Amino acid sequence: MSVDDSSVEVRAQGWRTLAALHNRIESELEKALQAEAGLSVVEYTMLSVLSRQPGSWHMRMQQVSRATALSPSATTRLVTRLEKRRLLRRILCEDDRRGIYTELTQAGADLLGAVQPIHDQALTKALQDAREVPELAHLVDALPGLAGAQSGS
Repeated sequence: MSVDDSSVEVRAQGWRTLAALHNRIESELEKALQAEAGLSVVEYTMLSVLSRQPGSWHMRMQQVSRATALSPSATTRLVTRLEKRRLLRRILCEDDRRGIYTELTQAGADLLGAVQPIHDQALTKALQDAREVPELAHLVDALPGLAGAQSGS
Protein backbone atom coordinates (compact mmCIF):
# COMPACT_ATOMS: atom_id res chain seq x y z
CA MET A 1 0.00 0.00 0.00
CA SER A 2 1.49 3.32 -1.02
CA VAL A 3 0.82 6.75 0.41
CA ASP A 4 -0.81 9.26 -1.88
CA ASP A 5 1.73 11.93 -2.90
CA SER A 6 -0.76 14.68 -2.13
CA SER A 7 -1.15 13.51 1.49
CA VAL A 8 2.63 13.47 1.89
CA GLU A 9 2.78 17.04 0.56
CA VAL A 10 0.01 18.13 2.94
CA ARG A 11 1.96 16.70 5.88
CA ALA A 12 5.18 18.28 4.64
CA GLN A 13 3.48 21.66 4.32
CA GLY A 14 2.07 21.27 7.82
CA TRP A 15 5.54 20.48 9.14
CA ARG A 16 7.03 23.52 7.37
CA THR A 17 4.31 25.73 8.85
CA LEU A 18 4.92 24.35 12.32
CA ALA A 19 8.68 24.87 11.90
CA ALA A 20 8.07 28.47 10.79
CA LEU A 21 6.02 29.17 13.92
CA HIS A 22 8.61 27.51 16.14
CA ASN A 23 11.42 29.55 14.57
CA ARG A 24 9.54 32.84 15.04
CA ILE A 25 8.85 32.05 18.69
CA GLU A 26 12.37 30.84 19.44
CA SER A 27 13.92 33.90 17.77
CA GLU A 28 11.77 36.30 19.83
CA LEU A 29 12.55 34.42 23.05
CA GLU A 30 16.28 34.28 22.27
CA LYS A 31 16.48 38.05 21.69
CA ALA A 32 14.58 38.90 24.87
CA LEU A 33 16.37 36.43 27.15
CA GLN A 34 19.82 37.35 25.84
CA ALA A 35 19.17 41.08 26.13
CA GLU A 36 17.72 40.96 29.64
CA ALA A 37 19.53 38.08 31.32
CA GLY A 38 22.33 36.78 29.10
CA LEU A 39 20.50 33.44 28.80
CA SER A 40 19.87 31.41 25.70
CA VAL A 41 16.52 29.71 25.15
CA VAL A 42 18.04 26.31 25.87
CA GLU A 43 19.64 27.60 29.11
CA TYR A 44 16.29 29.02 30.18
CA THR A 45 14.63 25.72 29.29
CA MET A 46 17.13 23.81 31.43
CA LEU A 47 16.50 26.05 34.46
CA SER A 48 12.75 25.84 33.92
CA VAL A 49 12.74 22.03 33.63
CA LEU A 50 14.73 21.67 36.84
CA SER A 51 12.54 24.16 38.71
CA ARG A 52 9.46 22.02 38.07
CA GLN A 53 10.84 19.01 39.95
CA PRO A 54 8.72 18.80 43.10
CA GLY A 55 10.69 19.32 46.26
CA SER A 56 14.11 18.55 44.81
CA TRP A 57 14.95 20.77 41.82
CA HIS A 58 17.05 17.92 40.41
CA MET A 59 16.94 15.28 37.69
CA ARG A 60 19.21 12.60 36.32
CA MET A 61 21.26 13.75 33.35
CA GLN A 62 19.41 11.36 30.98
CA GLN A 63 16.08 12.88 32.04
CA VAL A 64 17.45 16.37 31.46
CA SER A 65 18.58 15.36 27.96
CA ARG A 66 15.10 14.13 27.11
CA ALA A 67 13.34 17.12 28.67
CA THR A 68 15.50 19.64 26.81
CA ALA A 69 15.62 17.62 23.55
CA LEU A 70 19.42 17.66 23.58
CA SER A 71 21.93 14.91 22.97
CA PRO A 72 23.79 13.63 26.03
CA SER A 73 26.98 15.43 24.97
CA ALA A 74 25.14 18.72 24.36
CA THR A 75 23.45 18.33 27.75
CA THR A 76 26.83 17.84 29.42
CA ARG A 77 28.21 21.00 27.77
CA LEU A 78 25.12 22.97 28.78
CA VAL A 79 25.29 21.74 32.37
CA THR A 80 28.99 22.63 32.53
CA ARG A 81 28.27 26.13 31.22
CA LEU A 82 25.47 26.73 33.75
CA GLU A 83 27.49 25.15 36.55
CA LYS A 84 30.30 27.66 35.91
CA ARG A 85 27.70 30.41 36.34
CA ARG A 86 26.59 28.73 39.60
CA LEU A 87 23.04 28.35 38.32
CA LEU A 88 23.09 24.60 38.84
CA ARG A 89 25.30 21.85 40.23
CA ARG A 90 25.93 18.15 39.73
CA ILE A 91 25.33 15.65 42.50
CA LEU A 92 26.25 11.97 42.61
CA CYS A 93 23.29 9.63 43.08
CA GLU A 94 23.52 7.95 46.49
CA ASP A 95 21.81 4.77 45.23
CA ASP A 96 23.85 4.41 42.04
CA ARG A 97 27.33 5.96 42.03
CA ARG A 98 27.29 5.96 38.23
CA GLY A 99 24.23 8.21 38.28
CA ILE A 100 24.59 11.97 38.25
CA TYR A 101 21.87 14.45 39.10
CA THR A 102 21.71 18.00 37.85
CA GLU A 103 20.28 20.32 40.48
CA LEU A 104 19.09 23.90 40.28
CA THR A 105 20.84 26.20 42.74
CA GLN A 106 19.11 29.00 44.61
CA ALA A 107 20.90 31.45 42.28
CA GLY A 108 19.45 29.57 39.32
CA ALA A 109 15.96 29.64 40.83
CA ASP A 110 16.30 33.36 41.56
CA LEU A 111 17.42 34.12 38.00
CA LEU A 112 14.61 32.00 36.58
CA GLY A 113 12.09 33.87 38.72
CA ALA A 114 13.47 37.19 37.49
CA VAL A 115 13.39 36.25 33.80
CA GLN A 116 10.06 34.37 33.79
CA PRO A 117 8.07 37.58 33.12
CA ILE A 118 10.49 38.49 30.30
CA HIS A 119 10.05 35.04 28.77
CA ASP A 120 6.27 35.24 29.10
CA GLN A 121 6.12 38.71 27.52
CA ALA A 122 8.31 37.62 24.61
CA LEU A 123 6.21 34.49 24.09
CA THR A 124 3.00 36.51 24.13
CA LYS A 125 4.42 38.99 21.62
CA ALA A 126 5.70 36.23 19.32
CA LEU A 127 2.31 34.52 19.35
CA GLN A 128 0.43 37.78 18.77
CA ASP A 129 2.71 38.61 15.83
CA ALA A 130 2.36 35.10 14.42
CA ARG A 131 -1.43 35.31 14.66
CA GLU A 132 -1.24 38.18 12.14
CA VAL A 133 0.30 35.83 9.55
CA PRO A 134 -2.58 33.97 7.86
CA GLU A 135 -0.57 30.75 7.41
CA LEU A 136 0.30 30.64 11.12
CA ALA A 137 -2.90 31.91 12.75
CA HIS A 138 -4.60 28.51 12.90
CA LEU A 139 -1.59 26.98 14.67
CA VAL A 140 -1.47 29.79 17.22
CA ASP A 141 -5.18 29.35 17.86
CA ALA A 142 -4.70 25.59 18.35
CA LEU A 143 -2.07 25.95 21.10
CA PRO A 144 -4.45 26.26 24.08
CA GLY A 145 -6.16 23.04 23.00
CA LEU A 146 -2.83 21.25 22.83
CA ALA A 147 -1.98 22.34 26.36
CA GLY A 148 -5.35 21.08 27.59
CA ALA A 149 -4.80 17.72 25.91
CA GLN A 150 -1.48 17.28 27.72
CA SER A 151 -2.81 18.20 31.14
CA GLY A 152 -5.64 15.73 30.79
CA SER A 153 -8.46 18.29 30.67
